[in-house]
Amino acid sequence: MYRTTAQVEGMMCKMCEAHLQDAVRKAFPVRKASASHARNRLEILSEAPIDEAALRQTVEATGYQMGGFSAAVVEKKPFRLFFRS
Repeated sequence: MYRTTAQVEGMMCKMCEAHLQDAVRKAFPVRKASASHARNRLEILSEAPIDEAALRQTVEATGYQMGGFSAAVVEKKPFRLFFRS
């Protein structure tokens, strides 16, 4: 699993966040896309790495400006069941 984070300028409201999230979901096979206009940030969880240039093109095609970009491998935590006796 990969976590991709990008700084995005130009989002003003929740509708801007939804617009960007929809564009990312259509352009890439992601598990989750979450945008925040308050933090000027876009976070993506995906099974495969996201190409920075392709993401920049997608973000800028929606009318926003992409700044910094970072990607990291995220380990899946094993599912555990806890029982109380």
